[in-house]
Amino acid sequence: MTQLVFELAAPEPPGFANFVPGNNVEAVAALRALAAGTLAETGVVIWGAPGVGKSHLLRATVAAATAAGRVATYIDAPRDASAEPPAPGALVAVDAVDTADATAQGRLFTLYNALGPAGGHLVAAASQAPAQLPLRDDLRTRLGYGLVYEIVALADADKAAALAAYARGRGFRLADDVIAYLLAHGRRDMASLVATLLALDHRSLAMRRPITVPFLREWLQRGIDLDGER
Repeated sequence: MTQLVFELAAPEPPGFANFVPGNNVEAVAALRALAAGTLAETGVVIWGAPGVGKSHLLRATVAAATAAGRVATYIDAPRDASAEPPAPGALVAVDAVDTADATAQGRLFTLYNALGPAGGHLVAAASQAPAQLPLRDDLRTRLGYGLVYEIVALADADKAAALAAYARGRGFRLADDVIAYLLAHGRRDMASLVATLLALDHRSLAMRRPITVPFLREWLQRGIDLDGER
């Protein structure tokens, strides 16, 4: 049953609206400003352990920049970074920058230097802070010039309150027993939990039923029955 909660949930595209910031409020605010083009710094680096939402935030920044009318690109691997000059005012998001090989590091260095004069921005994600990245010195220094934020996971004790607040922000209420059931039977990372909440909300609206533990159990049981039919 642990996996079914997530498998029944069709996640929405990553955005700021479906990211629960927790202690990352300042980082999210900086990324919003970056997307809007109002941040003075050319670059922002976010770093942290796997599963804290770094890729989600990069994609959210690109989505917000695109919605604001900017040319914005998400690159999931540094090797795919383009050697072509960026468009004026472009935003480029590069994931897993710490995995860049020598060729990719050269392209990223050139990209960073080109973005600033063109009014563009670079946002990068890594597993470590810039000073510890296994990159050539000039690139590591460039990345450290801008804003740097560690993205931290919510503590387990804070997840229940965060989920309740997120649900309220979306216009629906979650009872404490429903949240406890989700935390006991679902994946515990916030991306999975939020996707589950959204799917539950959509299901409850379609069926015109409130979100309760029996409703959640039925939803899960339906998933088990469908899985058994395949």
